Amino acid sequence: MAETQGSSLDPDNIDAVFKAYDVRGTVPDQIDEPLARATGRAFVQVVGAADGGRIVIGHDMRPSSPTLARAYAEGATEAGADVVMIGLASTDQLYFASGHLGIPGVMFTASHNPAQYNGIKQCRAHAAPVGMESGLREIRDLVLAGSPAPEGVAPGGVTEQDVLTAYAEHLLSLAPVRGRRLKVVVDAGNGMAGHTAPAVFDLVGTEQVELIPLYFELDGTFPNHEANPIEPANLVDLQAEVRRAGADVGLAFDGDADRCFLVDERGELVSPSTLTALIAARELAKAPGSAVIHNLITSRAVPEIVSELGGTPVRTRVGHSFIKARMAETDAVFGGEHSGHFYFRDFWRADSGMLAALHTLAALAESDLSLSELLAPYERYPLSGEINSTVPDQRAVVHAIEGEYGGRDGVTLDHLDGLTVSHPEWTFNVRASNTEPLLRLNAEGTDAATMERVRDEVLALIRKDC
Repeated sequence: MAETQGSSLDPDNIDAVFKAYDVRGTVPDQIDEPLARATGRAFVQVVGAADGGRIVIGHDMRPSSPTLARAYAEGATEAGADVVMIGLASTDQLYFASGHLGIPGVMFTASHNPAQYNGIKQCRAHAAPVGMESGLREIRDLVLAGSPAPEGVAPGGVTEQDVLTAYAEHLLSLAPVRGRRLKVVVDAGNGMAGHTAPAVFDLVGTEQVELIPLYFELDGTFPNHEANPIEPANLVDLQAEVRRAGADVGLAFDGDADRCFLVDERGELVSPSTLTALIAARELAKAPGSAVIHNLITSRAVPEIVSELGGTPVRTRVGHSFIKARMAETDAVFGGEHSGHFYFRDFWRADSGMLAALHTLAALAESDLSLSELLAPYERYPLSGEINSTVPDQRAVVHAIEGEYGGRDGVTLDHLDGLTVSHPEWTFNVRASNTEPLLRLNAEGTDAATMERVRDEVLALIRKDC
């Protein structure tokens, strides 16, 4: 059954919202119920769940998410699939459901994007990724064709299932927290960590962790700050509360709670590269000699440390579908991204901010060190963090940067993802966002002065005509 043609189903809009590894856009002009319904019909056909198969659907706290999820379920059942609805969920909770139930999964969320956005993250059974090179293009093409349901199939049904407790139990089986009692501040940013953190920390127990919650109320309008912890402004409240409470650690989650950022006992931000190195060390201790994935923006300290610990570092481009595919190819035990995404072989190669947080708490509870002392061996080079700039012509700016640096002595260039410029004393990457009109810069140096000089030089080029 084809939908009546409308703005969301116009070919130009479909091409615009189908990104490299998800579907994302503004509601209701780009993402609406007809688009969700058509995508549901297409998805179950591409992943082999039409005509008697099953899928699982979860959604975040955005006002539009429940309605869009129901429309998607209607499309899936029209194509003969049975749908398991888990209701409110973090993205890693949806991945757990897909792995635990062994069926394809769908999550309605726009992650850290502002309130007017929504999106669809999709995976095959056992949380296997669906990106443009692994099924999303075929889904898009079916939507462009009207995504007709297969002929002669009986409609599927919808059931509800609560998997929150099972999710929490599984995470704690992978990273049990034992040892000294910790004081932990968690900033959920009015996102889905306000749903998952209470379930997880209830199982950890008050005798092990004193939990201090910030913004646990689920509110997709984000009344306190954007649920995007990669932006320093969104960590100010967490930093202040850690200092005020004398906490051991602060945890910040994004809107769909699949990313986690750390603040140490001083209220200082911990680089995701440092946390990547810590978790890599823990996972390599359990699986010696394994591969560890790091994207090209993580600190060069990460591959150095992995190699020193006997592991095999594997460099990849940014994005969960690419990283999960590379993990499958290499049987990597773990993967980390600069953006706060952390991937675990024991979690169906999916990313889980909460599991990364539990690894941190487990390492800290087992030690008599402060978090800053515990992490000091993993911090080697000053990093700029990710700096975003709105750029009208991203391609031209990247080309100009390449021309500026390409002929310099000791400089190498590569285009694995955006432009990476490397020198023995520094490196930087500039890449366009997949979801917003931004150019992202990450820089690193052997010392702070070098990093700051390179950072400022490149920012001047990026913002020259802005």
